[in-house]
Amino acid sequence: MNETIRKRKSIRKYDMEALSAQVLDQIRTQAASCVPLFPDIRVSVEIASKTKGMFGIKAPHYLIFRSEQKHGSNGNVGFIGQQMSLYFTELGLGSCWLGMAKPEEKDISALPFTISMAFGKPAEPLFRDLTDFKRKPLIQISEGADDRLESARLAPSGMNAQNWYFIAAGGQIHCYRKKSSSPLGLVSGKLSEIDMGIALCHIMKDSGGFSFSAESGAPERAGYLYAGTVGCA
Repeated sequence: MNETIRKRKSIRKYDMEALSAQVLDQIRTQAASCVPLFPDIRVSVEIASKTKGMFGIKAPHYLIFRSEQKHGSNGNVGFIGQQMSLYFTELGLGSCWLGMAKPEEKDISALPFTISMAFGKPAEPLFRDLTDFKRKPLIQISEGADDRLESARLAPSGMNAQNWYFIAAGGQIHCYRKKSSSPLGLVSGKLSEIDMGIALCHIMKDSGGFSFSAESGAPERAGYLYAGTVGCA
């Protein structure tokens, strides 16, 4: 398993000292080089110093993710954003997805806002042991055998709900997200799509080669929506 995946955690307390301009430029460069899940979807990643909204976290910096709105755009943002979260951990910085926080500063991009992420120097331990992860066992979220499923299991998700399911067969992983029964279906559906992209990022990090596409013969899963299939490792 990728070493960063097995020890990362979401950081909610930050040293409010701003990062240097050089480090912020390095972060912008890294964001521009992230591998997309769907290359044909336009995405922008900006750095902001403030956000607004419910359940905000006070941090010196925030990534603001914006995306062209089309099929797969939310999962694509989750896939790109989790690459940045793992990158922050490798830099010794903390990060945390913010499902309800929106940008406060004037828009830089014409693309619609999708989600934000707090980041900065952590004011709490950056790493954790595998035993400290509060996650469902694999038997509850998957069937079949594939070593990459453990990396998906450790992925963060909104409210730690892990509203996904994976079926491993023949070297492939069929991916599903739970159908929403919430009155806030559009919001929860958007977040579950982002969560799926986050989990796919973890699978990608543990794959020798990575591909993701819809397969006409993928099995159905009651109560879940088919998202796509990861090709053989």
